Amino acid sequence: MRSIHIIIYFFITITIASCQTNSSKKTDILPGIHNINNFKNKLKYKNIAVVANHSAIINNVHLVDTLISLGINVKTIFSPEHGFRGNKDAGAAINNDVDNKTGLKVISLYGKNKKPQNSDLQDIDIIIFDIQDVGVRFYTYLSTMHYIMEAAAENNIKVIVLDRPNPNGFYVDGPVLDTTQKSFVGMHPIPIVHGMTLGELAQMINGEKWLKNGIRCDIEIVKCENYSHNDLYQLPIKPSPNLPNMTSIYLYPSLALFEGTVMSVGRGTQMPFQIYGHPNNKSKFSFTPISTPGASNNPKYKGTICYGEDLRNFDINTFKNKPELSLKYIIEAYNNINSKDIFFNNFFYNLSGNKKLKNQIINNISEKDIKLSWEKELKQFKEKRKKYLLYPDFE
Repeated sequence: MRSIHIIIYFFITITIASCQTNSSKKTDILPGIHNINNFKNKLKYKNIAVVANHSAIINNVHLVDTLISLGINVKTIFSPEHGFRGNKDAGAAINNDVDNKTGLKVISLYGKNKKPQNSDLQDIDIIIFDIQDVGVRFYTYLSTMHYIMEAAAENNIKVIVLDRPNPNGFYVDGPVLDTTQKSFVGMHPIPIVHGMTLGELAQMINGEKWLKNGIRCDIEIVKCENYSHNDLYQLPIKPSPNLPNMTSIYLYPSLALFEGTVMSVGRGTQMPFQIYGHPNNKSKFSFTPISTPGASNNPKYKGTICYGEDLRNFDINTFKNKPELSLKYIIEAYNNINSKDIFFNNFFYNLSGNKKLKNQIINNISEKDIKLSWEKELKQFKEKRKKYLLYPDFE
């Protein structure tokens, strides 16, 4: 009997361990980079260009270093806004460089040239794109991907997108871009919060023929594992210097609209996109922006006390239950400032994606009615979006 008990115990132990392993595999969300072994053979004997920044990590090793260790011939690195190492201020000009670790040339796609030149792509067979996005229209990694696809299509080069989960991928909200307001912070007729991964958006860009002259890119998406748009993915690495935590990432779609106003969003503090304020506000909460190398070298109102609101206690659980792009912050800020005639600047049109929102706020239209004015175009976008989804949706 004792031997039978031992056998039964052993069988149960193995079964439980197996179930735990399978359960872990089902719950672990893995970006496309984790499937590198499934496509590495396609890269052998090819000349490879990589579009990446600091977020392209697998097992604490950068994608470029991993490819080189696998014997893949990486010839060129393209870097987006914030640079290859992700330590440049928003909007800062980034020059071409050489990666100290590998000796590879790094070509900047943020500055004078946002699109690869034909000469940059000579002898390149495949471009690999791997950058962590945050799911917001004016976050410029999407625009970089657009130009990569366009240049690749013009030069008959294949693009492989290593997809990553969208930390704001569990809802869709905001005005759809009016294409007359097209800019590098808004290139496509999509809402501010689009609820798509970059892989899904790459399919949409191709399918809707948004590349120049309607050309199509030869593109392959390496999907994430175990991801759905119901998931609230926690980023393991901050995607850019001024989005240091999940609170800032969740607030970013709403607070970034302040970048088109006289308000500060806390650049130059340890709390960017978790606070906002202005030197002439009346508020108990205050902060003083200072130069912070690698994040904000010359922030708005550097060395000047700003008074405003502290959102660090933002209730993430409430937000998860009813996620939305909130206009209450910008409406309240506009109503509470004395110099209303200089509150907005022209950049606000690029961020909002239209000329309506500014006038709606000025004319004291309620947040509810403003959102009703988005409803028709949002509904149309959601229908279009369904065609390109790669993962189970929240709706």
